[in-house]
Amino acid sequence: MSIVHGNDWESMIGDPDDHRPESTWSLIVDPGGPGGRADDLAVIRERIASGDRIPLHVHRENEVILVRGPGRFRLGEMTESVEDGAVVFIPAGVAHGLENDGPAPLPIDAAFPTTRIWIGYLERNPAPGTEDEPARAATYDLRTGDVTFE
Repeated sequence: MSIVHGNDWESMIGDPDDHRPESTWSLIVDPGGPGGRADDLAVIRERIASGDRIPLHVHRENEVILVRGPGRFRLGEMTESVEDGAVVFIPAGVAHGLENDGPAPLPIDAAFPTTRIWIGYLERNPAPGTEDEPARAATYDLRTGDVTFE
């Protein structure tokens, strides 16, 4: 249990399947406090650059995304425009992705019921030098920063 004030933003580089150097993100987990820590909660904050997209992917966990501007959201077989204030509920196993088709960075906040997030990419934003590689899956430990590719 804690309150986290502020966060550090990093360029979205290093992931061979989701390389977006113009977009930034911040990974937030409970650092612990008087009541212990909530190992089962995490938030990913992103500022998706104009023209960038989160590639189509799936998780083994449920996810909730709070959208802070206009974009195009794909959820399962449906694609629709979203605006500031939209809340997207994504059940585990449902393919989803988001494109910023607007002129300014698109802020979003994604909440997960775990700090260990499995992601299976169905599309890619390939990092330079990985363009010919297939999309793959990985588990991200947001608490430690460890990534395990399958």
